[in-house]
Amino acid sequence: MAVSCVAFLALSLSLPLLLLVAWKRWRWGRAARHVIVVVLGDVGRSPRMQYHALSLAKCGFSVTILGFSNSKPRDELLQSDRIRIVSLTEIRRFAVGPHILQYGIKVVFQAVHLLWKLLCREPAAYIFLQNPPGLPAIAVCWFAGCLCGSKLVIDWHNYGYSIMGLVHGPSHPIVLLAKWYEKLFGRLSHLNLCVTNAMREDLVENWGIKAMTVYDKPASFFKETPLNLQHQLFMKLSRTYSAFRARSEPSDLVMERSAFTERDSQSGMVTHLCRRPALLVSSTSWTEDEDFSILLEALEKFEQLIVDGESLPSLVCAITGKGPLKEYYSRLICQKHFQHIQVCTPWLEAEDYPLLLGSADLGVCLHRSSSGLDLPMKVVDMFGCCLPVCAVNFQCLHELVKHEENGLVFEDSEELAAQLQMLFSKFPDPTGKLNQFRKNLQESEQLRWDESWKQTVFPLIMDT
Repeated sequence: MAVSCVAFLALSLSLPLLLLVAWKRWRWGRAARHVIVVVLGDVGRSPRMQYHALSLAKCGFSVTILGFSNSKPRDELLQSDRIRIVSLTEIRRFAVGPHILQYGIKVVFQAVHLLWKLLCREPAAYIFLQNPPGLPAIAVCWFAGCLCGSKLVIDWHNYGYSIMGLVHGPSHPIVLLAKWYEKLFGRLSHLNLCVTNAMREDLVENWGIKAMTVYDKPASFFKETPLNLQHQLFMKLSRTYSAFRARSEPSDLVMERSAFTERDSQSGMVTHLCRRPALLVSSTSWTEDEDFSILLEALEKFEQLIVDGESLPSLVCAITGKGPLKEYYSRLICQKHFQHIQVCTPWLEAEDYPLLLGSADLGVCLHRSSSGLDLPMKVVDMFGCCLPVCAVNFQCLHELVKHEENGLVFEDSEELAAQLQMLFSKFPDPTGKLNQFRKNLQESEQLRWDESWKQTVFPLIMDT
């Protein structure tokens, strides 16, 4: 009888333990192949985190993306049976009370809402977090990881406090608080990725954080656009934007014409127009770290050169993107009275953006890093399309743009105008500098995102 009681007692004590072990094994068995990707921003405008999700899915992981759904992500994400996008609720600042109170309420709401969404998901081996924005996401993701046994991976695109400093000034209390917060909670992550060697060195020296540099690389769909697809894109855009419409109607009714191309509807053959304008493309999030007055001043100087009799083409300048300063710069553009230059600011579907880059003659980048330590992904995409670039100079730009090799670096509008004059002289000259830069890009055999990711990120997450 005593033996039976002891056996029963031992079984009673061991059963909960066995159930706990079985539950933990079940949880970790599921978690090992699941990753949560967190973007406290618009998923559709966060290409690097979309690429992370796609690469994880291709390597056999199931992926949940948490973020705002303001614009459409790439079709590959939407069509993947391994990727699920869960929308976060975005709130604007309340219209009452001081700004600091409005901001505080917003942060508290985001923290509680994000924590709830993370805890409602199935167990994950990793939480991949984009920073910035990291307030309050870093602390929330770390805490959720502690509760659920997930490892936190921070992908440092820049520093959030440095971006806030552009608006409020570097000594503002909110900026100082954000810097302290990033340093404190950034050290709690298990793995850290960053976008430049300069940022990696800064993280080690000033933050005590070891990170691996994972350069932005173009996805496979960023490539030169065949002429027939260029024509289709131009005709599509011409329905909304006059800059892409033909300057004159073709005399032959079987010809279909855009500002740059024409198509014979009988043979299907597409050709460039003989005296077509040059297509200059820039993309932006219309924020304080991009001064588009530099480009507008350079275009004014370019216009004056044409008026003075220089052998230069007319220009179509397409500036894509959404952001808080778009209306401000749109008003500035409307005040210009160009005769030989047309500027438009289209918002493109995700699938059309690579086609536009692959159809352009020159890219212009006005990104000045708030920290001096990140690189513009738009230039990476342009290089993937073999599109030469003129980029405004800052601290670590040399890690991406090689002056006089794949493009040109400028300091101000005067220098940019001189570069436009040189590159477009006798356009489209097959022996000119512009085509030489394009050939250099074609011959460079650039590594694509998937290959780079498998060499850098995949070994890290498999080892840990």
